[in-house]
Amino acid sequence: MPAYEYVGNLHVHTPYSDGQGTHHEIAEAALLAGLDFVVFTDHNLLVCGIDGYYGDDERGYILLLAGEEVHDTQRLPQCNHVLVYGAGREMAAEAADLPGLLRAVSDAGGLTFIAHPDDHAVHWLGEPAIPWLDRSVQGFTGLEVWNYMSRFKDYLQNQMDAVRHVFRPEEIVVGPNPRTLVLWDQLLAIGRRVVAIGGADAHGTRYTFGPLSHVVFPYDFLFNCVNTHVFTKTPLTGEAAIDRDLIFQALQQGRAFIGYDIPGDTRGFRFSAQGQNAQAIMGEQIRLGHGVTLQALAPARSRIRVLCRGEVVAEEANVVNLTHVVREPGAYRVEAWREYKGRERAWILSNPIYVTPNSTRITP
Repeated sequence: MPAYEYVGNLHVHTPYSDGQGTHHEIAEAALLAGLDFVVFTDHNLLVCGIDGYYGDDERGYILLLAGEEVHDTQRLPQCNHVLVYGAGREMAAEAADLPGLLRAVSDAGGLTFIAHPDDHAVHWLGEPAIPWLDRSVQGFTGLEVWNYMSRFKDYLQNQMDAVRHVFRPEEIVVGPNPRTLVLWDQLLAIGRRVVAIGGADAHGTRYTFGPLSHVVFPYDFLFNCVNTHVFTKTPLTGEAAIDRDLIFQALQQGRAFIGYDIPGDTRGFRFSAQGQNAQAIMGEQIRLGHGVTLQALAPARSRIRVLCRGEVVAEEANVVNLTHVVREPGAYRVEAWREYKGRERAWILSNPIYVTPNSTRITP
């Protein structure tokens, strides 16, 4: 069951909307961070002509891809931002009807992820909340479970905290919004197949705090924080069109995990299942049969736990390997937590392996 791991950032803005860095500058930052791909997601705009590889033989290459962050600009206050990948055309014209937008993207062969579902306002800074409000909709591919910048807003609720935290974000960031994790587990528990991704929501914006001026945060810093790792079934080819499809197919199927690289490099994490004459990795399903053994392998010692329906079903600290024999069907996912600067932090969040009873199949 070969799987090839690639790391990228799925939420990045440029001056075509409200970002500060050019495509060239962002590509350079991504190369410096060692990413394999970056998806540009400017607001209500698909920038054509940028898909392709950037770099050279000495520094390596990165795949640049065009996506879109779509929202209804006429709806106030703002809400229901959707990250769109692989649709092949601009989807902003569909923004006023969220269910219609999701259908249109699906019909075009694209993917939809609800962005920063539990975003909060920072009133003193004039930063509004941009949450997901219309939660009855279905048909989206997944959730942006960990949006780095949205989560960081939760630590900026007063000016004194903000001045301290923006210069030392690695000391304050612990993990994704707990409400978003609960939401994801609730959707999985009722049988929904919901793929989790993480992203920077990078803008490269410069803020002024009295006499201090600071970019919050540079692209190269954010590309070393929260990224999404995907597993393709064949290696990337160097042909942009082929590799774009391989990456988006892996995302669609949930063959992916979220990694927070500040506490340590997350490359090499694996989550798999072995059953009677069957095996699976995250995003895939496996029949319960006479039992299924789950195995999580971390790149370094950490506290690893397996969850199903929001409940911890197996946990062990200071290990690189955790196994668990499944007795009941369900969506099983893994978290790895690691200590950094005196605090335990979310390090790795896997997508689920879906253990099904008999021949039952989970439908999107």
